[in-house]
Amino acid sequence: MTATHAQPTPQSVPRRRAMFAVVLVVFLDLVGFGIVIPILPFYVRSFAVSDFYIGLLAASYSVMQFVFAPLLGRLSDARGRRPVLVLSLFGSVVAWTVFGLAGALWVLFVARMLAGAMGGNIATAQAYVADITPPTERAAALGILGASFALGFIFGPAIGGVLASDAAVATARDVFPAFVPATRFSLPSFAAAGMSLFAIVVALAFLPEPDRRRTAGERETLLGSFRTALADANLRGLVVAFFLVSLAFSGVQVAFIPWLADTFGYGEPEAALFLTYVGVLGVVVQGGLVGRVSRRIGDTRMAVVGATALTVALAAIPFAPTLGRALPAVASLPPSAFALVLVLPLLSFGNGLLNAALGALVSRSASAERQGSAFGVTQGAGSLGRTVGPPAMAGLYAFAAHWTPFVVGGLLVVPVVGILLSRWR
Repeated sequence: MTATHAQPTPQSVPRRRAMFAVVLVVFLDLVGFGIVIPILPFYVRSFAVSDFYIGLLAASYSVMQFVFAPLLGRLSDARGRRPVLVLSLFGSVVAWTVFGLAGALWVLFVARMLAGAMGGNIATAQAYVADITPPTERAAALGILGASFALGFIFGPAIGGVLASDAAVATARDVFPAFVPATRFSLPSFAAAGMSLFAIVVALAFLPEPDRRRTAGERETLLGSFRTALADANLRGLVVAFFLVSLAFSGVQVAFIPWLADTFGYGEPEAALFLTYVGVLGVVVQGGLVGRVSRRIGDTRMAVVGATALTVALAAIPFAPTLGRALPAVASLPPSAFALVLVLPLLSFGNGLLNAALGALVSRSASAERQGSAFGVTQGAGSLGRTVGPPAMAGLYAFAAHWTPFVVGGLLVVPVVGILLSRWR
């Protein structure tokens, strides 16, 4: 191969440029994902079905991510990180476009399943970061990647809330051709497709392929990948931890917006504001605290601290209105909502530390040739948790007390604390 056709690598371009490019690609993709989050529960309710379907819709995304994350991880080990990222982003463009055009509930499910299959690219992005950073810097680098997730959840829900407003819909109806639907559901979906398309342009223009030894692309089945990971003493506990944390957190996410609507009477714009607030907190934690905490106490101890904080925060959320009785009103926020504002930083703190630490521990537990596969399996375990969690928690929310998904979510993280403590010892 001549020099003019060689792929650029992190060795031939500054590492910071490669890191900036992958963070930007993930950020753009997550902005698109975040745009549709505030509308999802209301979109489902528009079809006059039970809130249980909100959980099923979330699970349809995650079950496809569960299947495809290990496949995309192995494919990226064999064919390269950059091509897999570009391919998955193109699939996201198609998925969000169909999502905006959906006129029936089943079409909504099809679009979410395609988006979930493409959402497995997060494991590829994590493997990319592991490729270009030395082991001692990976927790901080993965924390920066996590901060791009949080930034996506700052701008995404905020954009989604604006696009779902009456003013934006009225303006779009005056501009769009008659055959393009302009609703509070379609506008955020089309914007999400546009963000994924922009991410493709950035990846093609600026994202170098890491210089690393590629594997032959082992033809291992999905179940085989999990058997291999569970047989590995270094990875086994981490796979279980990813599953339990994802089950708990995804279930609480599904219940959170309906809980806001039913407890405070909030709609899409107000829900978007709360999600944006959580995103801001996530950026502060993952972009500013993770690297410092990792250097001070190490990745395993950081994971223990994060899991403990997350346990307390999840269980405390539904009791915010009760806690608010002892607080004054602040601006236009009633005391109950102000109490929630005070609880959510602990949630972001715990989630940010735990996710970055788990990613760093996975990277340290796998060989250089199997980074993509290891992240693919753990991402798949997380996706399995996000498949089980939403319908289970939505069922608890719809058919039991509204506080149960949050308390059960907190209890599910308790075994993760035990796993991490045993690893620490």
